[in-house]
Amino acid sequence: MTQAETMQTVQEDTWLNASFWANIALAGVSILLFVYMGRTVTDPRAQLIYVATILVPLVSISSYLGLVSGLTISFLEMPSGHALAGEEVLTMWGRYLTWTLSTPMILLALGLLAGTNLTKLFTIITADIAMCITGLAAALTTSSYALRWFWYLISCAFFLVVLYVLLVEWPRDAELAGTAEIFNLLKILTVIMWFGYPIFWALGSEGLAVLEVATTSWGYSGLDIVAKYIFAFLLLNWVRNNERTIAETSTTFRTETATPADD
Repeated sequence: MTQAETMQTVQEDTWLNASFWANIALAGVSILLFVYMGRTVTDPRAQLIYVATILVPLVSISSYLGLVSGLTISFLEMPSGHALAGEEVLTMWGRYLTWTLSTPMILLALGLLAGTNLTKLFTIITADIAMCITGLAAALTTSSYALRWFWYLISCAFFLVVLYVLLVEWPRDAELAGTAEIFNLLKILTVIMWFGYPIFWALGSEGLAVLEVATTSWGYSGLDIVAKYIFAFLLLNWVRNNERTIAETSTTFRTETATPADD
């Protein structure tokens, strides 16, 4: 199908089309709100948290425009063994581009909030990007149904790395930084929401095909609304009201201080 035909198909499915436009509208409102909220923030660390967080709806609005225009949507023939084997299924591969660019910004903001070191920040962001890219590979593989699920499992393995840093390493850093209360709230929100993405993949047309494409799209869109816009508002509102705490946190990229050797 041409891009115009793909866009027409999206527009004819009211439920699917609405799942895209709802996020475009919310992302636009979020950008304006977050810029307004950050107008009085002066601490460099707090400003960096704001910049990283505002990039999330900026990426999202661009991504959803790609979806609604048919630019980042394709129809792929499902392989043998799939519940829809031989059928052309609409694949919203543009979502993976969104997650590859936006979720590292979420983690960067959380890492800055927790006052983590460069090693942990690098580890979680690279694992996150790998998770998104292997998820894209799972969605685009049409040569083998088994390989689709193998890519999916690899993506989930990278997700475990992200969860380990979020749930084990960063809470300790946040305690030292004095940001544990808000960090733990955002950590729980992030973990719960992010678990929803592989679940919807497995149940959607890309996996077991239990859910229809439009229903899967709304599942992803609903998760995006909470995991991005509501998350961002809670984080930025706290940073704005507790800028001094952020400013007093030791350098984000701190390293262990070596003990000088005795003469």
